[in-house]
Parts: sequence; C-alpha cells; structure tokens
Amino acid sequence: MASTSVTPADLTVEPDLQPLCPTPSQIAHLLSPNVGLSPQQKAELVAHCLTRSCQFGDMPLLTHLLTDSSAQTYVDLAKQDEDGLGLISITILGFGSESERDIEREECVRLLVSEGCDVNVPDQEGWTPLHYASLLSPPTLVSHLLTHGATPFALTRRKLTALDIVTAHSTMPGREDVALILGEAMREEGWKGGRVEEQRRLSERRIRRLGKRRSVQSDVEKVLGISPRWWGQTEDDFLFETLEEEDRDDEDTNEALYTPPPDFSTMLVFSPLALPDIFRSLITDFPPSLRNAEPANALYMLARFACLNCDHNWLEDLIFGATDTIEDTFFNRADDATALIFWMYNITVWLHLMRCDNAINETCEMLNLFAIVEEILNSVFVFIIRLAERKIDKLLDAALLEYTPLSTEFESIQFESEWSFLRPFTSKKKAVTPSNATSRTNTPASPPPNASRPPSPPPANSTSSSNSGSFATLRQTFTRARAPSATVPLQALFSESVAKDGPPPPSPKDITSFITALHTLFTLSGINPALIVQLWSQVMYWTACETFNRILTRKKYVCRSRAVQISMNLSVLEEWIGEMQLPRGIGSHFAPVKDLLTWLQSLSSITEFPNLIATIQTLRTLNPLQMRRAVRDYRYEVSEPRMTEECNQYLAQLQKDWERHRVKLGVEMLRKEIGERDRDREDAASVSPSLHEDHTPSGRTSPVTQSQESSNAQRNIDALFDRTWEKSSWEPASAPEPLGELLDSRHMLPLLLPSDPRMLGALPASRSLSDDEKQHNPRLSQDSTASRASFGARGAMAWRLKSKKLRDVGVGTLQWVDGATRWTRPAETNGEEDEDWEQPPSYSTDDDADTDSEGEGALKVQTHFTPLTRKPSARGRGRAGSAIEEVPTPPDEEEC
Repeated sequence: MASTSVTPADLTVEPDLQPLCPTPSQIAHLLSPNVGLSPQQKAELVAHCLTRSCQFGDMPLLTHLLTDSSAQTYVDLAKQDEDGLGLISITILGFGSESERDIEREECVRLLVSEGCDVNVPDQEGWTPLHYASLLSPPTLVSHLLTHGATPFALTRRKLTALDIVTAHSTMPGREDVALILGEAMREEGWKGGRVEEQRRLSERRIRRLGKRRSVQSDVEKVLGISPRWWGQTEDDFLFETLEEEDRDDEDTNEALYTPPPDFSTMLVFSPLALPDIFRSLITDFPPSLRNAEPANALYMLARFACLNCDHNWLEDLIFGATDTIEDTFFNRADDATALIFWMYNITVWLHLMRCDNAINETCEMLNLFAIVEEILNSVFVFIIRLAERKIDKLLDAALLEYTPLSTEFESIQFESEWSFLRPFTSKKKAVTPSNATSRTNTPASPPPNASRPPSPPPANSTSSSNSGSFATLRQTFTRARAPSATVPLQALFSESVAKDGPPPPSPKDITSFITALHTLFTLSGINPALIVQLWSQVMYWTACETFNRILTRKKYVCRSRAVQISMNLSVLEEWIGEMQLPRGIGSHFAPVKDLLTWLQSLSSITEFPNLIATIQTLRTLNPLQMRRAVRDYRYEVSEPRMTEECNQYLAQLQKDWERHRVKLGVEMLRKEIGERDRDREDAASVSPSLHEDHTPSGRTSPVTQSQESSNAQRNIDALFDRTWEKSSWEPASAPEPLGELLDSRHMLPLLLPSDPRMLGALPASRSLSDDEKQHNPRLSQDSTASRASFGARGAMAWRLKSKKLRDVGVGTLQWVDGATRWTRPAETNGEEDEDWEQPPSYSTDDDADTDSEGEGALKVQTHFTPLTRKPSARGRGRAGSAIEEVPTPPDEEEC
C-alpha cells in the first residue's frame, strides 16, 4: 500500500480583532511582534478599538491608542462610520447615557481635539460635532469646540445651524446657556439674526404675552367676578394669531373695505316679519364673549340690504327694533359688567360700520337714525358708569376718608373739648375696623346701595321731614360701615389679638384694584379709547364731588390731620391715572378737593390778614360759602392757633357778597331756560332766528359761547387720535360752577364721539418704553409706581386700527340670524286656512306716498331724539328713574 503525506492542521486560535471590551494591555499584546498580525489586521484592530473607546468614553484606552508608538501608526483620526459620523461626533452622542462617565467623555473630546481631529466633519445629514454638542454636551464643551475652530455657521441639509436646532420654536429646557454661547459666538462674527432666530423670538414673545394675558384674565376674574366663559373657548394657535395681528396696523385700507360693492355677498336678506325672531336670536339670546362683533356685523349687513334694496320703512323698522331690543337686553343685566361692555363694543362697531359706508351713511343721516344708535350707546355708557360708582361708593368712606397711611404720626393728636381719659390705658393706638368704630359727630347716612348715582350728602345740620325715607336713613345709619372716631372704644383696648387676626381695613389699593380690573377689561374688550377716557373722566368727577361733599359735611374730617391723610390717599388715584396711560386731565376733577384740603391744612396758620388774601387767591375752585363752612365746622387740635377776628369778618363779608351773586346767577339761569324754550318753539314754527337775537339777557351765555365750548370739546376728542398731539393737553368738559356749598355729583359730562367715523373702530393699545427713553432716563426702566406714572402721562394716546378684523364674518353668523327656522319647510295648509289667514299690512314705498290718507307726498323725518353731545339718553333716564328709588335733593342744590 502506497503511503501519502498529509499537511498538519494549524490549530492555533486567531486573535479577536474586534473585542467587545478592549483594554490597553490586551491591545498592547496584540500589536506586539510576537503575535504576528499583518499590518491590515493591526489597522482593523486599532480602528475598532478607537471607535469603541469613543463610544463608551474610555479615556485610558483612547489615551493608550493615541500615545503608544505601536498603535499610533494605525490610528486614523479622520475615520467615519457608515453614517458619516466622525470620532468627535461619536463621542458626543454618548452624553447622557451614562451620566457618571460624562466627565471622562468630555475629556475624550478634548484629547481628540488636541490631537488634531477635525471639529467640522459633517455626517451624511450635514450635522457637525457642534450640532450634536449643542443638544447633548454641557456648555463648557460647546465653548471648547468654538474656541478650537468649530464654526457656528455650519448648516445641515435642512439649512439649520446649531443655534437653530437648540431654539427651533422656543429654547429647549436646560439649553439656555448653550443658546447664549452660540448666539454670542455668531454675533462676534457679524451675525445679526436669521429667519429661524426671528421666528424663535416671535414665538417666545407670543408665549410670554399669552402667559401674561392669562394671568391678567385670572386677576380680572377674581376682582370683577367674571365667568371664565367670557374669554371664549379658544385654542393656543388662535391666540397666537390674535397676538400676531395686534402687531400689525391696517390704517391704510382700501375704500372698498368701508363701502363694499353692492352685491349680495355683503348683505343679509331678511323679511320684516322675521325681525322679532332675528332680534331674539341675534341680541336677546346671544352669549356675550370677548371681542365678538358678530351682532354688529350682522346688523350692518341687514341694514345694508334694507338701505340698498328696500325702502326707508324697512331700515327704520330694523334700527328701531334692534336698538329697543339691545336696550332691553342690557337693562335686564345692569349689574353684569361683561354684558354691558359687550354691547357697548358692538354698538360702537355697528355705528362705525354704518357711518363708514357711504351707501348707508347718507340715508341714515337723512332719516336721523344715527341719533338713535348714539342714544343707545349713551345709555349703556351711563350704565357702566353707574356700575363703577356703586362699587366705589362702598369703599369711598373707608378707603379714602378713613384710611390712615401713617397712623403712628397722628396717634397722639388730641382735639379740644374731647374726652381722653381712656388714653393712658394703652401706649399704642389700636387698629379699629370700620364695622366696630363709632362716630361722635352727626354724620349723614350714606345713600342706599341700589342707587344708580349716589347723591351728595345733605348738610349735617339739615333736618328732614318725617316720612318713609327717615326710617330707612335711621336704619342705614346703624348698619353701614363707619369710620374710626378720634377716641378709642373700650372694647378695642382689650382685643389686640382679635384685631391682628381680622381682615385688614380697606385702603386706596382696594379702589385701584377694582378700577384697574375694569380698565383692563375695557382694553381687552376693544372699547374705543375716546369712550374709555370720557368714562374715567366721569367716574373721577363723581368721585371728586362725593369726596368733597363728604369732607365738607362731616365734621370729623374738617381738621388738619384728616386733610393730610386724605391728601395722601388721593395721590394714589392720581398716580393710577398715569400708570394706566390716561390723559392727565382726568385728574383735574380733583382740583376742588385739593383746594379744600389745602384750605383745611393752612387754616390755622393764617394769623394775619395779608396771608388770608394770598391764600384765597390761590384757591380758585372754592367759593366763599365753602370756605366759610369749613371755618365754622373746623376742629381745632389742642394748642392749635386760631384765625383772627379780622379774617373772620372778611370771610363773612365775602359770604354775603356771594349770596347776592348767587341769587343773580340763579335768575339769569332761569331766564336762560325760558329763552331756550321760547327759541325752540320759534324754531318749530319756522321763525327767523334774527327775531330773538336782541332779546338775549345780559350776562347770559350766548349760543356762540356754547358752540365754542362744544367745538373745543370736540377738538379735544379728535386730538386723542392725533399721534403728534400730547395727551397731557387733553381737558375734560367743564362742569357747572357750584353756587352753593356742595358739588353736583349727579351731573353728567357730555359724551362725544370722534368726528372721523373710521376712528370709531380704533382699539386701545399700550405704549411701550423705547430703548432711547431707557438710556436717557434709567429710572423709567425700574418697576416703580412713580416711574410708570410719569412715563404714562407723556406722549400721545396709544391706539390702533383693525378695520379688516372688525369686518371678518364667518358662516356661523348665519346661525344667529336665521335662528331655529333655518332650512325648515313651511307647513302645508289647505285652501280654507289660506282664506282665513290674515294678510300682514304691506309697507308703503315712495311711489305710493302721494296716496297717503293725509295727502302728504314728501317724506317727513321726526328729529325728536336727544342729541348725544347734549344730554344723556332720555330713555335711559326714564328707565333708571322708575327702577331706582329717588333721593331728595339737598337744600343747597335746590337753591342753586
């Protein structure tokens, strides 16, 4: 048998070129010459170990590969995996997987950078190590990459920088420092912001404004008791769109926007028989919500159809019926601030839409229909004012007249003829709540809570006849909140712990909190700026009159210390006017109160006759009757000097002279009223105006003077919308001069609308502080009350136009117009029912006007409505007078 030679098999184990957990000693053994690996195997082993060390942040292994002489030959720092990831990117992607190894991982990146690894190697998607580091690594590593050649302008395949990734829509949580570092690095190289950066800033601003608005809405709900449903069920995206629209004004709009072409896409067809159902659905049952102008737009399109395609009867029935229904709606909800503001907004928008439409404006002017809409606007305006006055009236005594801002400064004050034997029992005056405090003076009762406009209180020494009202006055005297008296009650001496645990006494901040919430609601609801200014002017006028009358008629306030306290409390309201960026003239109504408080503070210091003359000349808003009343009821403190007898005689003589002047003015006012009535009769009889020009009584205000005052007031309102005009120059309408001791708090200042109908659609805005103003006056940038008040009193009135937004009408508006009868089929009837059915009366047209029973062919328009700029709404006064208890007029006002 022939023998064969067989090659012996190599049974040695091949070394593992891709170990799972390589170690420096293992790598050093495999790279030694004794193992006998080929150069290609050694390169494969080193590449695998290098990748593994980067993936797991193995600092000892990476250091060995980069420093060992046998491994350095096969190290390739430009190596990329199948996705194009470089060594630095692979190392950074491991951040966060093992937080305890992040420090070693960061050291690995620093070692790779120091060894010359490229820091700008992109992968297949264009991501560089800086893109990954901005998302995963700490800010120190991002800064290290930027200082070692990493470019912040590297773009991915989607054209995104590292900053864009961190701040796509908003800054990622926890990456704010990284975003700051990247932004500064880009700005140092001349970057001024890109598209994504601008979008990010806008998005962040929207989120901040949305959060601020929600916080403001929550505060308004708490103060005014508003339901959250008032703000509407809106999504965040819709709110973002609303906030973005607020940044854009559309003042320069096409004329076709105000007067659209006469097609049926800009009007709503209706039948006169369907008007009651339309009013019930569109007005009575319509749920009020924030800035919802659907009723106004629907009424405008209905009026447009009646004006362009029907006769004047259709238009009159629509406007008369709509105004009556609106009046009934807000009259039944007189205590609901949201309902009143909602209809005030819609009436203003409705008037704006019709006045700006040239096709409707001419017809409504001829028929005097705008006066009806303005009358309803005046009515809801008065209702809101009375709502604010009722709330302020509950706080006026305790917050403005009784509140002591510096109680420690006045606790040791004692008055003459006052018992003080209880004072030694305590070293510190206890805080007395208004409910437990008692008054030693004969203070008149406060007005009933349901009064629409609380009247000025009668004089303290006046007596009323015994009637049914006297019992209510007596009951209110015992039940109403009273102010702390000069002496401390016995119970207060032993109830220190109870006083500390009780609620704090009312302060001026309680009033400012309420009016701030109400003003915020006006602004958010889009009420016209001219209406807001005049509304607060009326409210502040009433507050000033009531404060003046209560100080003068209640002896406990007629003293020097009380005058100082009340002056400090009133300054809070004046600062509030500046904080709300309202015209400074609104606070001018407090001039009589300031003069009265100044007179009380300086009364005892007048010891010489020249000082009296100089002081009287500075008090231009006080008459001699008011000065004399304050002197007669003044409460002198212990050891306080008194006015000389010569000064008292001079004041008495001034009072007598004023009484004669008062009678003369009263007679002239009576003649004036009689002359106006005669002139109205003459105008109705078509008598020439020249017939009664010579009968104008001497001293009476002529019609020319009245027209000048009205024109000046109208110019002031129009100037509010002039961006070059300082709002500090605005002056309110002048109130009647008081002839007696008290001011007329029931007087209504005239309500004026802007002459330009487009300004009726203006919305309020807030003027922000510019960078130049911050640099010139650093104090304005601080969050202080004085700085905000000073800044708010300057510049022009802030407003904006949203003409396009006001005219946006959706398909859902048809649901409110059609109501429940939409898409319904009329019931079938037989012939007998058709015969019995009574046909409705047909509307007359201009063609058959000559067949009128009276034989008058021309259209006659009755202009019996009260002009808006002269008096409050007559029908609003009639309704209010029937529902509210009438309060007797004080004697001083009757004599006036």
